[in-house]
Amino acid sequence: MRITITGRNIELTPGIKEAVEDKLSKLEKYFKPETDVNVTLSVEKDRQKIEVTIPTKGHTIRAEEVSNDMYVSIDLVEETLERQLIKYRTKIISKKMNAAASFKAEYLEEQVEEDDEEIKIVRSKRYDMKPMYPEDACIQMELLGHDFFVFVNAETDEVNVVYKRKGNTYGIIEPE
Repeated sequence: MRITITGRNIELTPGIKEAVEDKLSKLEKYFKPETDVNVTLSVEKDRQKIEVTIPTKGHTIRAEEVSNDMYVSIDLVEETLERQLIKYRTKIISKKMNAAASFKAEYLEEQVEEDDEEIKIVRSKRYDMKPMYPEDACIQMELLGHDFFVFVNAETDEVNVVYKRKGNTYGIIEPE
């Protein structure tokens, strides 16, 4: 695995880099050597945050952890990623996903007990999407009390999603 570490508001000391590489090297048993792993470490007041993104063919595996100690955050993010990989392993294989090309054959062939935590869609909604501007979509999202809102962008005529971010800011997801 090729690990790229970047820092925001933090000096990347050799000790921190080594801790990240040691923890994430435990994931090498799942991925092929040419897999890229992007790690971003950041500090905001007492929040020590690590974000790990692993782009695979067809999917992106991502985990984020925050604590008051960067080393604790590093430990937590490794556990989260491993849990995700174990949980979704059968889905990657059963769907014959393109993402399977990023994983080692031993990992994909390994026999694992079936997980009872199957994804179940328990509700479906249909509604008429009228074109609106992103700002109007944010207002509508707030009025509904939701964390995100799907809408047709009046400027681009494409389906977009606005979502609430930390710090009372908003984000928008647009197709490429």
